[in-house]
Amino acid sequence: MNLNTLIIDHIREHGPMTIADYMVLALAHPEYGYYIRKDPLGVQGDFITAPEISQVFGEIVGAWLVTQWVMMGKPNAALAELGPGRGTLMADILRATSKVKGFHESISVHLMEISPALRRKQWKSLAGKHPDIQWHLGFGEIPNKPLLLVANEFYDALPIRQFLHLDGIWRERKIGLNVRDQLHFVLETVTPPYALMGEPESDRYYEYCDAASQITTVIGARILTYGGTALIIDYGYENGNGDTLQAVHNHQYHDVLTDPGSADLTAHVDFYNLVHAAAAGGAHAYGTVSQAHFLTSLGARERTEMLCKKATPKQKKSLLAGLERLIAPDQMGELFKILCLISPDLPKPEGF
Repeated sequence: MNLNTLIIDHIREHGPMTIADYMVLALAHPEYGYYIRKDPLGVQGDFITAPEISQVFGEIVGAWLVTQWVMMGKPNAALAELGPGRGTLMADILRATSKVKGFHESISVHLMEISPALRRKQWKSLAGKHPDIQWHLGFGEIPNKPLLLVANEFYDALPIRQFLHLDGIWRERKIGLNVRDQLHFVLETVTPPYALMGEPESDRYYEYCDAASQITTVIGARILTYGGTALIIDYGYENGNGDTLQAVHNHQYHDVLTDPGSADLTAHVDFYNLVHAAAAGGAHAYGTVSQAHFLTSLGARERTEMLCKKATPKQKKSLLAGLERLIAPDQMGELFKILCLISPDLPKPEGF
């Protein structure tokens, strides 16, 4: 038995499956799910995230969080990360903030992670970095207190549905079976989510992520009630972007429907939707700004130059290449966007 067979059997019995249901099974099936079975990060994995590219990324985020903590009045707070990968970003944040008076004593650290393989990596990365580190399966398990939250490349893996408006009729793109019992895309007439109502363009896909809306509204409500801020970093759009569903395996694009559970499945994040979801919860939103703008305005170039002064030639080359990858317009600099959700009583944050 494998995941492909399980999905085919499910479709035979229940009919075509939504893309959202397919993504949940492919990424999080308790036995065959992509995130359950393997560590997807790094050169030996399927993709590399910003914290793995340069320590400067985590240092800048850490300094930004300290600034927000000071603005909040230095409360006892929950420092949380959603989908923390190998723990590299949180390790850099904790290292960069270790000498800030009172900060580590005022925080507990919370990691929301479903992958057993990644939890093991996080435990190793964070061993000895802070005395109070806790792991959670859902946001609701994170304690109710002022929030300092980071979500780097978390939202892009949340399950989406796709809808097409054609000849005045809404259809949903689902996954069914062809005559050879292979997975393929089909269209079914449906009533779309309320968020897609209006005057849609014809013959164009619209993506909707209910999971993103729900968790962002909950985060917004938490921020409104207890104070705090959230930093969301991901690739995405603000005004619709058609079909963005993709699979990546061994750093190469992979057919979405081939061998489910073996490749990472993602879609671009709808930041417009996140802003409205956060507002529904009561938080204010700033951004989006490009990753390049955020990092450079907060001193990424200067920090890299400082590190280069004490680096070997090989290390200097790596540091400069890492910065270029993070901020160059043709790499991650413009593709990745940053959104800040913040308590209504706090001022506009730096970098926005």
